[in-house]
Amino acid sequence: MVTTTFGAQSTAEEVLVGVDLTGRRAVVTGGASGIGRETARVLAKAGAEVTIGVRDLDAGTRVAQEIGARAAYLDLADQGSARGFVKAWEGPLDILVLNAGVMATPLQRTKQGWEMQFATNHLGHFALATGLHGNLTPGARVVSVSSVGHINGDVQWDDVNFERHPYDPWAAYSQSKTANILYAVEAARRWAPDRIAVNALNPGRITSTNLSRHIGDIGNSPTSFDATSKDVSWKTIEQGAATSVLLAASPLVEGVTGRYFEDCNEAGPHQAGIRRGVADYAVDPEHAARLWQLSSDMIG
Repeated sequence: MVTTTFGAQSTAEEVLVGVDLTGRRAVVTGGASGIGRETARVLAKAGAEVTIGVRDLDAGTRVAQEIGARAAYLDLADQGSARGFVKAWEGPLDILVLNAGVMATPLQRTKQGWEMQFATNHLGHFALATGLHGNLTPGARVVSVSSVGHINGDVQWDDVNFERHPYDPWAAYSQSKTANILYAVEAARRWAPDRIAVNALNPGRITSTNLSRHIGDIGNSPTSFDATSKDVSWKTIEQGAATSVLLAASPLVEGVTGRYFEDCNEAGPHQAGIRRGVADYAVDPEHAARLWQLSSDMIG
């Protein structure tokens, strides 16, 4: 079990104190707002050359200028956009943070007929990461941002696109977040010979970000940092980005791969009635291999 000196109250800046990323190149999806923006900002402040993937290029360019990064168009719901991003990328890549996501959307489908949350949160990132695999340097790190929501359900293997089952926005979200963890497990296994570390994380419940736009403003709820709490920690954006930054660049997790973290430490197994930890099915290597094959078949 990997433990660090940081915890739920740590900020992304605190995690990278003294870390020099000069010469390192990073991509952060969904880097125009929320914890993605903070992740990109802190990586850039530490010296990394950061590119944020954004759907609104004008707004993304303004944000990038503010945080010392650059912006590139990326719509994860569009496989053509993901392929275009990969094709346009030149040179090495040291850090890839798969951060962008949607949550609890009404039923929407991509042009392929795929359910939008699975397509955006998982398949878009899967296409991006596998497409950029050849650019990832020895020692590179890939960070997959999942959620405590994964404990609400496994991948719906016989109907990932809700073509035969009644659509439930939270079930769809849960399976996409489980997929984010399973991707990390299998990518870690496949890419270990290349010395590429791949880990997943739960950032915590972040107050008032764009992720909650389909369910209304969740407000500024009381912050809970008690490690024995039955609920996931409520955090500010600065605290919510800390675990992403830890996995992306901290020397404290050098060589760690295929794990799931929360509150800047490796999470233990999920226990019934507690909204913490990682579900067994989300780190099952057979499930991870099955998802990889399913995803490869879907994106062609």
